Amino acid sequence: MNVNQSVPPVPPFGQPQPIYPGYHQSSYGGQSGSTAPAIPYGAYNGPVPGYQQTPPQGMSRAPPSSGAPPASTAQAPCGQAAYGQFGQGDVQNGPSSTVQMQRLPGSQPFGSPLAPVGNQPPVLQPYGPPPTSAQVATQLSGMQISGAVAPAPPSSGLGFGPPTSLASASGSFPNSGLYGSYPQGQAPPLSQAQGHPGIQTPQRSAPSQASSFTPPASGGPRLPSMTGPLLPGQSFGGPSVSQPNHVSSPPQALPPGTQMTGPLGPLPPMHSPQQPGYQPQQNGSFGPARGPQSNYGGPYPAAPTFGSQPGPPQPLPPKRLDPDAIPSPIQVIEDDRNNRGTEPFVTGVRGQVPPLVTTNFLVKDQGNASPRYIRCTSYNIPCTSDMAKQAQVPLAAVIKPLARLPPEEFIEGGRRFQCCFCSCINDVPPQYFQHLDHTGKRVDAYDRPELSLGSYEFLATVDYCKNNKFPSPPAFIFMIDVSYNAIRTGLVRLLCEELKSLLDFLPREGGAEESAIRVGFVTYNKVLHFYNVKSSLAQPQMMVVSDVADMFVPLLDGFLVNVNESRAVITSLLDQIPEMFADTRETETVFVPVIQAGMEALKAAECAGKLFLFHTSLPIAEAPGKLKNRDDRKLINTDKEKTLFQPQTGAYQTLAKECVAQGCCVDLFLFPNQYVDVATLSVVPQLTGGSVYKYASFQVENDQERFLSDLRRDVQKVVGFDAVMRVRTSTGIRAVDFFGAFYMSNTTDVELAGLDGDKTVTVEFKHDDRLNEESGALLQCALLYTSCAGQRRLRIHNLALNCCTQLADLYRNCETDTLINYMAKFAYRGVLNSPVKAVRDTLITQCAQILACYRKNCASPSSAGQLILPECMKLLPVYLNCVLKSDVLQPGAEVTTDDRAYVRQLVTSMDVTETNVFFYPRLLPLTKSPVESTTEPPAVRASEERLSNGDIYLLENGLNLFLWVGASVQQGVVQSLFSVSSFSQITSGLSVLPVLDNPLSKKVRGLIDSLRAQRSRYMKLTVVKQEDKMEMLFKHFLVEDKSLSGGASYVDFLCHMHKEIRQLLS
Repeated sequence: MNVNQSVPPVPPFGQPQPIYPGYHQSSYGGQSGSTAPAIPYGAYNGPVPGYQQTPPQGMSRAPPSSGAPPASTAQAPCGQAAYGQFGQGDVQNGPSSTVQMQRLPGSQPFGSPLAPVGNQPPVLQPYGPPPTSAQVATQLSGMQISGAVAPAPPSSGLGFGPPTSLASASGSFPNSGLYGSYPQGQAPPLSQAQGHPGIQTPQRSAPSQASSFTPPASGGPRLPSMTGPLLPGQSFGGPSVSQPNHVSSPPQALPPGTQMTGPLGPLPPMHSPQQPGYQPQQNGSFGPARGPQSNYGGPYPAAPTFGSQPGPPQPLPPKRLDPDAIPSPIQVIEDDRNNRGTEPFVTGVRGQVPPLVTTNFLVKDQGNASPRYIRCTSYNIPCTSDMAKQAQVPLAAVIKPLARLPPEEFIEGGRRFQCCFCSCINDVPPQYFQHLDHTGKRVDAYDRPELSLGSYEFLATVDYCKNNKFPSPPAFIFMIDVSYNAIRTGLVRLLCEELKSLLDFLPREGGAEESAIRVGFVTYNKVLHFYNVKSSLAQPQMMVVSDVADMFVPLLDGFLVNVNESRAVITSLLDQIPEMFADTRETETVFVPVIQAGMEALKAAECAGKLFLFHTSLPIAEAPGKLKNRDDRKLINTDKEKTLFQPQTGAYQTLAKECVAQGCCVDLFLFPNQYVDVATLSVVPQLTGGSVYKYASFQVENDQERFLSDLRRDVQKVVGFDAVMRVRTSTGIRAVDFFGAFYMSNTTDVELAGLDGDKTVTVEFKHDDRLNEESGALLQCALLYTSCAGQRRLRIHNLALNCCTQLADLYRNCETDTLINYMAKFAYRGVLNSPVKAVRDTLITQCAQILACYRKNCASPSSAGQLILPECMKLLPVYLNCVLKSDVLQPGAEVTTDDRAYVRQLVTSMDVTETNVFFYPRLLPLTKSPVESTTEPPAVRASEERLSNGDIYLLENGLNLFLWVGASVQQGVVQSLFSVSSFSQITSGLSVLPVLDNPLSKKVRGLIDSLRAQRSRYMKLTVVKQEDKMEMLFKHFLVEDKSLSGGASYVDFLCHMHKEIRQLLS
């Protein structure tokens, strides 16, 4: 296919088209990846003075929002013709999990009823005397994160009393403050007011629910202001973030708030001057309430009178603040599973926010694409570009065009027509004409997928094919490094043995008896060896090409063959390769000529295909694409750090461009013992839609299972070849930026030599005109590709979104997981051209602007001492902190340059489920749930505080799997799992659990298998003993704690975020 070839919107009407019966794919689903806790961050630039103190102010929670207006299902754009549909019926998608979590529906009322009160600014009042120890205990015991809002009697310390003690997460803070001081390490209590479920404040367009926190009087180390470059289209409100905070009340640190159950007495209504026509919301409040004000009947029940000046602080035993007081990813996931995991998600209503990616749910396609195909950062987008700039919420969609769905996820339900994208009125071709029913719908609407479904597929006509001729089936070429390193580690022997059986499992279409894919073999070191494996030969023939500067393929006939026809010759070749090179002393390798050879072979055979490259070392032999070792850790945190992520030479981009034009996709398996310049070698896989797998210091005994599992999955997965994707939008917005593994030769066509069901393309949209609230906004993804059987197909996904004129509607319909997916990809691309610090600062600035805009325009007036977060974005700070602490943006001393480049290209095409668990890993306690239970144990937060030394935990992030064993685990548990009698006898670093015939061993091994099945890459197990040297690696994934590389803890980052927001608002 010509790289500049445009994708016609749909097949021409006049031609008869074959109906393609439903294609069913193996289930992938919304993998349950309950998020895990995060690692603490250190101060950004070393120690800084602590915050001055200001008393926290109470905070109330927002009333429910009204649901999105129902809308008609997305119509097919003009000109859809005969079709193939995916299948029908309702099917459960995604692995089930015992961890039940849920998101609060937008219409659930929050906050207690309001008593009428005059419009008045918040009054800051001093605190009363500190509480007794009994009061502190009562306060802490009352804290819980709970979706329930059952009334409970107010406890003596429900947020109105004096400060509880708080051990700061980041060390000691000064005691001075405007409103009296607290003993070091202590702070006022936090509370969250929640009202009764039955009470709903009538409002025309209620602002979204919110969570708010009051910072303690003292906070973590001050973090430097962020002054990095703004994101595209970004603008500042308020003073520059780098200037001092010129506000009357000093900046404050901010600890977690707690959700309280139970009424707190009447709260005063507040009226926001910013948005007329709104009844202000009550915000979920964390922190002590205000002192008495006019119109109040008197002090709150169970609260001391706040009229008098505070007495001198009484010393209290230091006590850590309950960490459950700040928003918990685990709780949000749990709530969403409970609320939204039971009912099918029906896509017929425009602008619905789908369940979280961690929730296991059914999808019924009734006109909009399943969220397994497309997820958006917001399902209600601003009508104007000014409003979008004000909110700073990126408008983006993460599209997974070939997502694997369980079979039958979908159900089936005028002479002129108006295109819903461009509003143009067209004539209906006579052969497509059908009468309308009494509602104005065609009577055959439910018989035609393109009129009733959000996702459907056509068999393309010859007009959609290169050179107007149907494509040949694709080919796979296996290209094996046979240099000294590859032979010495046993890699070549292992690979050749595996390929003998793996070739029986090449992807095939539908009920085909055998795969249509042909295969070829090349080995290489400094020179290339091609093999003739024609079925008529008794033995394979080898041809050597030593002129690597001018690469050509020495044979055509017999190079690409059908596996079944040439099985004997292929088996003979795979037996001979390890023996032929067993005594090699050649250590140097080439790289670019190898890919050139594979591409030329595909070009000669006039087909698309995939190269599987197995490579071990930096290509230093004299040849095109020769590289030198440029690894230099001294560049970290300098302006030249970006060069570590850039390719060394332009030869790799040029080669990738040629590969895309030929439909040649490259999958690279790396087995390095030292630096191999992943940043350069991964360019071709990245631009051709391929994958990179990396096995550092490969040893057959330790890494065999992981490598073979990845290889089997990679060879067997269904791939679309020679693909072109175009994203269309209705008038008013347009696609302006794209992230992922692909090549673009113009501004609209995403070209993919290969595309599999794991890869996503992330698209950012910008306004080019005003949008209409009535008609909403429409997105369409059209993918033209060649299937594994050589069929040319066109797959369509449609999605309709709502449009809003009120910021509160935008903030009520955002999807934080998708937002983080986009922001991570934006940042990971940014490091190619900007210093890493500037990229980090930009992320923090944008997050602060998003939350400051909400605070200013949607939340009811309250003390500046409170941090108020939108309900659906309350996890934005913890997740963003995890991105900022990731190896790409803040590497620890043990992270190599190659590791960073590897993760950077990996995240670029991850879907939302994968980034969710990658940045916030899942931590599962194994001995808390009954041994006979077959369900996944509930996850806990990723923090060292959650580890009990008498328990065993599994931690997974989609790439790694750790089994942490506490030092005080019962002897019986150790015996059951490891077949040794004591903790000291467990081998640290063990990667395989012994197969033992007892319930606990079976349960843990079954859980590990279940977790691996949910992920797209095999997770190698590492057993970590408490207080062992391997524990440092494990703690790197406890992302709510401070990290060794200087990353802030969740609590410290929340403090810093609050300070940034206050600076913007001042």
